[in-house]
Amino acid sequence: MSARVLIIDDEEAIAWSLRKACERQGYRVAVAASAEAGLAEARRQPPDVVLLDIRLPGMDGITAMARLARIAPDAAVIIMTAHGNLDTAVRAVSGGAFDYLAKPFDLQTGLNVLQRAISRSRGNDLACNHDLPDSGETLIGQSPAMQTIFKQIALVAPTDACVLITGESGTGKEVVARAIHTHSGRRSQPFLPVHVAALNPNLVESELFGHVRGAFTGADRNRVGLLTLADGGTIFLDELADIPLPVQAKLLRVLERQEVLPVGAAEPHPVHVRIISATHADLPAAIAAGRFRHDLYYRLNVYPIELPPLRQRLEDLPLLAQYFLRRLGANPTLLPETIQMLQARRWPGNVRELRNVLEHAAILARGCPIRPEHLPGEQRNLADSLSAHGRMIRAVREWVQQQFAQPSPSTELHQQFLSTVEPILFLEVLQRCQGNRLATARYLGLARATLRKWLRKYHLDSASDDNTDLEPKPTHDPKADSEP
Repeated sequence: MSARVLIIDDEEAIAWSLRKACERQGYRVAVAASAEAGLAEARRQPPDVVLLDIRLPGMDGITAMARLARIAPDAAVIIMTAHGNLDTAVRAVSGGAFDYLAKPFDLQTGLNVLQRAISRSRGNDLACNHDLPDSGETLIGQSPAMQTIFKQIALVAPTDACVLITGESGTGKEVVARAIHTHSGRRSQPFLPVHVAALNPNLVESELFGHVRGAFTGADRNRVGLLTLADGGTIFLDELADIPLPVQAKLLRVLERQEVLPVGAAEPHPVHVRIISATHADLPAAIAAGRFRHDLYYRLNVYPIELPPLRQRLEDLPLLAQYFLRRLGANPTLLPETIQMLQARRWPGNVRELRNVLEHAAILARGCPIRPEHLPGEQRNLADSLSAHGRMIRAVREWVQQQFAQPSPSTELHQQFLSTVEPILFLEVLQRCQGNRLATARYLGLARATLRKWLRKYHLDSASDDNTDLEPKPTHDPKADSEP
């Protein structure tokens, strides 16, 4: 018998799309526009899988999920939301959700998750029953990229798996590591961040593993290593690529045997520590160059998380700005033109750079609305001289955001975009070539026959000159530029 799917979502367009997609797969589908109606439907006919929105009229999805567990304990619940954050993701997974989908999502992606849920609907393989504390908003974002990060944290936090966090400098790798620890069963135990690059290269082994008295010159007493200090909790190794090769071999032993051998000691002692590591370096390249052990890499990279740079999630910038300003004890208004200037920047320093820029601006604004002139000089100069290329990038980003803000985003965005911008490009170049097709084709890098086809498609034939074999006449006498 085909699987039964219950869709609980008050957005008619989304519910309709999901229903049609599920029915095409042969599933039996029921739809409810509220949690109350969905629970009633589940009592009438227990589903195999529930697609459950979080924001609903009346009872919210998280509350409904707990009641569904009593009504239909074998049903796999897939949470859907367009307004998720880390706490939402963790609450969903800890409450027994099979998976977590951030809207808008591709229908095929949703169907893939649905198929997995149906095949495992008797197991609830992602369930976790930890009573998690409120993390307080430390990871901010509503972009699809950050929704993915929230989901990854929620899934891996209850486990003891090693996590390797990658991303550019300033993207928040330590914040993610702390969030994983906070939402894990080790949250009452130590979280110990270690910046490997800041350690004395000659003493890295002693710092991590400890040493016994007399192990080397200057070792006048026993010293407990950082791995032992983090016993029972989590150690966060930042700048992993800077660990020397000999120390890498000993770290591998910790992972494989859960024991630490201090420098100069004859016997190891057991530790139970979770290792989360991070780097912005290219570890596969370091392995190829012989600077990093491949076996250690695979042991540390059990669960990879790659953080997006700020420039790839600029829609989160206003939220981040408000958060940092509150943390600074200031709550000034960010003027629209100031936000535009902030979004125009490339942000090589990512979220860390944004925090510093806002601190600078808040000092100058002194409680007043933050204006463009309050931003640091580099930011102001960049925005004042914003190139046409930069404005184009911003326009494209805004256009994409508008498309995904629609209830049912088009699945023909590439063609829709081309049909919007190509006529403008052709017309502008035609006008600057005085309607001459030969010159226009040369500047566009197209054959004349190809250009002719596009002009007909976009009804621009009348904007061009039929004498396509003639070059435009020069606007000045070339002889005037020669020496007398």
